[in-house]
Amino acid sequence: MNSRLNRVAIFLALILVAAAMSLFTVDQRQYALVLQFGEVKWVIKEAGLNYKIPFVQSVRYFDKRIITLDNNDPERFITSEKKNVLVDSFIKWKIIDPTLYYISVGGDEARARTRLNQTVNAGLREEFGKRTVHDVISGERDQIMEQMRVKADFDARRIGVEIVDVRLKRVELPTEVSDNVYSRMKSERKRVANQLRAEGAAEAEKIRADADRQREVILADAYREAQKVKGEGDSKATAIYGAAFGQNPEFYAFYKSLEAYRSSFSSKGDMLVVDPGSDFFKYMRGRGGDKAK
Repeated sequence: MNSRLNRVAIFLALILVAAAMSLFTVDQRQYALVLQFGEVKWVIKEAGLNYKIPFVQSVRYFDKRIITLDNNDPERFITSEKKNVLVDSFIKWKIIDPTLYYISVGGDEARARTRLNQTVNAGLREEFGKRTVHDVISGERDQIMEQMRVKADFDARRIGVEIVDVRLKRVELPTEVSDNVYSRMKSERKRVANQLRAEGAAEAEKIRADADRQREVILADAYREAQKVKGEGDSKATAIYGAAFGQNPEFYAFYKSLEAYRSSFSSKGDMLVVDPGSDFFKYMRGRGGDKAK
């Protein structure tokens, strides 16, 4: 009886082992290929519990998620100006046809990365060779990335892969070229600055000359107006003096003599040596100068 129980236990153990070797689970983040002697029998794209024939069939798993291919070292490319630029890029890709992916690269991710990297590098060399340094650095960068994604995706689908995105992280000149470029940029900026200073100085001189001219014109107009007013005043004063002189010439002569006395003897120390019979003193010698006569 014990022998029979042992046979039953062994039989049950074999069934459990066979079941364990037949059943397998697929994660929602994975594809699963069921292979029979290296040939793909079917593809499992949904998550869940599945089965296979033990010892005859095997299972290969492939990632459904987006994979990043990032180069550690920047690549050197040549532009249409025959100048070297350093380009640091990365590729986003994912498997869309696991059967074709398995047949093309044997399901080896390293081989797929090498294939994609070669495709993108070849395309970038072609695109950079058509453009100048300015275009690849700023002017047409987005256009280059989109064109590269389309070209790389066309080739990648031959191995069951989709290129989601191609990005240029950094595009810069090599150090030996950058120093020369920066020196030329510095010289150009200095030349422009000197030109602007010279133009500013010339404009300042022009403004000062115009201001001086306007000042001279204003002063000349003011002087002319002042002389005009002064002339009119002198003319009116002369007319008044003439009218007053015409009304009483004797009084006018007396008034002028008093002004002359006042001007001549404005201080105590003033001294005047003249002939007493001079006309200067005629109004001091008597009324109206009659005595002098």
